[in-house]
This record gives sequence, C-alpha cells and structure tokens, in this order.
Amino acid sequence: MRRLCRGWGRERIVTDNAGGYDDPPAEVLTEAAAAFGLLASSARLHLMWALSQGESDVTHLADRVGGALPAVSQHLAKLKLAGLVRSRREGRRQVYYIDDPDVVTVVRVMVGQLTARARHTAAPVRRLHGIGG
Repeated sequence: MRRLCRGWGRERIVTDNAGGYDDPPAEVLTEAAAAFGLLASSARLHLMWALSQGESDVTHLADRVGGALPAVSQHLAKLKLAGLVRSRREGRRQVYYIDDPDVVTVVRVMVGQLTARARHTAAPVRRLHGIGG
C-alpha cells in the first residue's frame, strides 16, 4: 500500500511494510537507539570488540584496550547496566562476557567490515556519510 507522507517541508510517497518487515514498536526503537548510543563511544566499542573474542577480566581488558582501570570499569558498568555485557565472579576477580550471540554478530560485522574496507583500500577509514560535523 502506498501513501503520501508529509514532513520536514517535503512530500514523498512511502510504501507500508517495505521489505516485508513491519515497523518495530517505539519502545524497541528507543532501546536499540540507547544500545547504539553506548556503542558510539570508541572505548566501549573497543571493549565490546575484545569481549566478542572471548571473556576477560577488567585488568586484561584495560591492558588490551589501553585504558585506565577505573575508566574501563566505568565503561563496563554502563554496558552491563544496558544488558550488553554480563559478568560473573571467579574468586576475587570479575569476569566479563557477552551473553547474546546477536550482539557479538553486530559488533563483529560492523568492525570487521570497516577493518576489511580500510585494508582493501589501504586508506584510513572514512567517516560515514552524513554523520557529525
């Protein structure tokens, strides 16, 4: 079904159910935007990349990503609060991991594709079009 959509001073024709998918509820989009917002930090994305390779404690993560231990702990706390990361206690240390294979897939695909593109072109990674100023 096609309909006329007016917004932001423009008119356009939109197709309902484009691509065979229904639009998700507003609550789902809000939750997804919050998760992507957390991943917009390169430090948190680096942590997620490291954890997508396997579980680790905060000391090893700080060494791997080159961050200060308190800062890495704060980033992990935010990721954990958002449900992107989980942890368990092993003796005196806290071990962090990603429990959701879909989150691992999203991180690996995005970072992996950009890495492959940068290697293929032998040029620095370009900023995404229309992002930032």
